[in-house]
Amino acid sequence: MNRSDGKNANNRKERLTLAFALCAVCLAVNFLGVRLALGLKLPLYLDNIGGVLAAALGGYIPGIFVGFLTNLINGINDYTTAYYGSLTVLIAICAAWFARKGYFRKPGGLLIATLTFALIGGGLGSVLTWMLYGFDFGTGVSAPLVHRIYEAGGLSMFWSQFAADMLIDLADKAITVAVVALVLRLLPQSLQDRLYLYGWQQAPLSERTLADAGRDRSRRMSLRFKIILLVGMATLTVAVVVTAISFIHFRNASIEEQTNLGYGVAELASVTIDAERVDEFIAEGERAEGYSEIKARLADIMSSSEDIEYVYAYRILEDGCQVVFDPDSPDTPGMAAGEMVEFDDAFRKYLPDLLAGKPIEPVISDEKYGWLLTIYQPVYDAEGKCQCYAAVDISMTHIALDGYRFLARVVSLFLGFFLLILAVAIWLAEYNVILPINSMSLTTDRFAYDSVSARANTVQRIKKLDIHTGDEIESLYHAVVKTTEDTMTYIADVQEKSETISKLQNGLILVLADMVESRDKCTGDHVRKTAAYARIIMEQMRREGVYTDQLTDEFMYDVENSAPLHDVGKIQVSDALLNKPGKLTDEEFDRMKQHTIAGSEIISKALAVVGKDDTGYLQEARNLAAYHHEKWNGKGYPKGLEGENIPLSARIMAVADVFDALVSRRSYKEPFPFEKAMDIIREGAGSHFDPLVAKAFLDAADEVRRVCEMHMDV
Repeated sequence: MNRSDGKNANNRKERLTLAFALCAVCLAVNFLGVRLALGLKLPLYLDNIGGVLAAALGGYIPGIFVGFLTNLINGINDYTTAYYGSLTVLIAICAAWFARKGYFRKPGGLLIATLTFALIGGGLGSVLTWMLYGFDFGTGVSAPLVHRIYEAGGLSMFWSQFAADMLIDLADKAITVAVVALVLRLLPQSLQDRLYLYGWQQAPLSERTLADAGRDRSRRMSLRFKIILLVGMATLTVAVVVTAISFIHFRNASIEEQTNLGYGVAELASVTIDAERVDEFIAEGERAEGYSEIKARLADIMSSSEDIEYVYAYRILEDGCQVVFDPDSPDTPGMAAGEMVEFDDAFRKYLPDLLAGKPIEPVISDEKYGWLLTIYQPVYDAEGKCQCYAAVDISMTHIALDGYRFLARVVSLFLGFFLLILAVAIWLAEYNVILPINSMSLTTDRFAYDSVSARANTVQRIKKLDIHTGDEIESLYHAVVKTTEDTMTYIADVQEKSETISKLQNGLILVLADMVESRDKCTGDHVRKTAAYARIIMEQMRREGVYTDQLTDEFMYDVENSAPLHDVGKIQVSDALLNKPGKLTDEEFDRMKQHTIAGSEIISKALAVVGKDDTGYLQEARNLAAYHHEKWNGKGYPKGLEGENIPLSARIMAVADVFDALVSRRSYKEPFPFEKAMDIIREGAGSHFDPLVAKAFLDAADEVRRVCEMHMDV
């Protein structure tokens, strides 16, 4: 392990130690707050101060841990508090976000934080309480206020409880926010920075770099979102499956419990009925001796449990159920003995067994009398014949209600765990996967290769990331570092060789041009001067904003370096013609004009060897050789092109070539003075020369004069 690794490990240990200490202190603050509220009999909770403080100082993870652990530990004495863990986790998440945005340091932010926390703790907490238990006006911190609001009229029981919970929680969370804001103001910023739980597995990034690293540029879906989606879906899937299984088992257990109750009650009812006198009871009803006493005992059995809806006795006949006993229930008066009741649809499939006096399995129905679990117990006489059935209806409504409340408890417990697991997973993924990959991507996107210092800085930037995740990402990082170093070395070598080749190429061009020009005893340093004039013209046009779309650095480089080849076609012109002291005849001039075509053909052959028709300087060299004697008005040669149909490089060379011919000594003339030559260029603008090119040349007269005089001195 190198020194950097050791330092990073020590920093991680220090931050974890501080994080644990912060969580312990904030847990203690929560418990002290609860004890203070109880001891002073305040209508407050004061159980979120520590969680919000941990989130504000340490970030999401400490805040969530403190909030959730507070509820779990309190749940040891009162298990119901564990159901509210999801709300404290939500408050911690909001608190961490508010702290990051500076809400605890400005009045408006404090108000927003207070209202948000109250809405979660009071509003959502009130709804959760209703889902778990319904509303009980007799208990809870808010009970006295609920009574006052409800008795004042205007609000239902639900909204009275909701309003009371919100008002109390507003006061509670206002105190919480005030305490946290005060602590943040008093604690030194240096200590606050140390308490914040980072999980860097690399050199820490600045806020700006973090924003750049997290910004989606060309991605359709970020890695962060994929991890959240994966962890969320996996956790949610497990939770849904476990919750569904738990709910099914709870429901089945409840039904089984009610079934056992029904069997016990039905058995008790069956032994209460005198099977030998059933016919008499049906015929005489209340007049039969002992009928009323049996009916009263059945009524007592029915009232023995709030889950028992009805207890009665029927004789099963082909055309329906004949009443033997039917005690009055609180909601429904009983029927008289002998009356007929139609079969419910749920019982029709059991009719053969009922007519035969056989026991049947419990029946669950949801028809005329509601959602019921019905147990039929045969009542046999001394001869073993079924005289009637003692029946018990158990209400299933409370099973559904208990099931929904059970589901609410499971979901509320799971939601807290889900948010905790998701937050930890995101935090770990952020520092161990997302930020290392994004920072590598951001750094490699900004690589520079154009100079030695730029290449050195590029390698240094990637090394400064210092990624040490201890897994495949770290291996990838080291591979990127090595590849970057190798690439920069290779690029430096390639650039050095390219510069050498470029110098060799330009040197060969000048040698070739000199060989051609040396045959003309009067042209002197013509190729170098025309190249210099061409550069002056192009730079001046760029300053004046002329033809800027064409005057790229590459174009200017190609024109300047290929300018010496503009007269390469003269190699095919005889020495006698080149050095004739007098004026050329028309026939001789026609032969001389062929040097443009010859030059174009020579360079075209070179392009063919290279294999590309648009190879930089050779393309411009061909344009220069072929068209530098074309005129703006179309009266030039060899093709009589006019205006912008003439390549820009050739229009530039036309000015440079004519000017140098004017100020240079030739076998057939003396050199013109500088001013006279400039006047001739000015007069030719718009006829012989491109007016914009000529103007740029004239505007750069001082630079032109320096080049002209320098070569005269030579």
